Amino acid sequence: MFDQSTMIMTGGSGLLGGEIRKLLPEADYPSEADFNLTNYCQMDRYLEGRAFSLMLHAAAFVSPPKIDQDPLQALDVNIAGTASVVKLCMKHGLKLAYICTDYVFRGDRGNYTEDDSVYPVNKYAWSKLGGECAVRLYDKSLIIRTTFGPNVFPYDKAFTDQWTSREPVRTIARMIVALLEKDASGTVHVGGKRKTVMEYAHSLDPARVIEPLSINDVDFKVPVDTSLDVSRLHDLIETKE
Repeated sequence: MFDQSTMIMTGGSGLLGGEIRKLLPEADYPSEADFNLTNYCQMDRYLEGRAFSLMLHAAAFVSPPKIDQDPLQALDVNIAGTASVVKLCMKHGLKLAYICTDYVFRGDRGNYTEDDSVYPVNKYAWSKLGGECAVRLYDKSLIIRTTFGPNVFPYDKAFTDQWTSREPVRTIARMIVALLEKDASGTVHVGGKRKTVMEYAHSLDPARVIEPLSINDVDFKVPVDTSLDVSRLHDLIETKE
């Protein structure tokens, strides 16, 4: 097992960060006030003199509807901010693990492999792909394309016509930590079996009544099927179906 005290994570106060903290309590989780992605000099000063060897970069502006309204923030945080993180990892010799999204794919067929062509369908996904492009310039990196939600489904409705590999965040966090312990590199898809969002919701609470929803009923663009081929994940770590 790697020395978790040498890991620093951005986005430690987020949904994924909360689960990672439970698994890696000795890692460092700076606040946005202390480690702001839009302030390269501040981040550089934070890293100076510290014995970090791994950066887990999960901080991002993640709301597709809000990014449609305010793409500038996504540009500053998801693209320019990630580029700054890459530069810092290069300067300080840290390995970088970047949390990306299944939404980088067009979503017209699903079961995407790590080598399939990417084509985002909304501005959020374009901004995350922009960050991924920066990470790809750094050889000491791991790109994790994934999708997760709260451990309890947070909505009263769920899409019946959108397919995904989404899993609850507690499950995804365990898979990510396992990849870090394996010192994996390159690109790895992290998720579960292909299912509709409604099926995913029912898997969290089978007895709960959740109303059906169509992707045609929302005012932002949603890909139809971004399910992931997770064969490489299974080759790298032991996972439970």
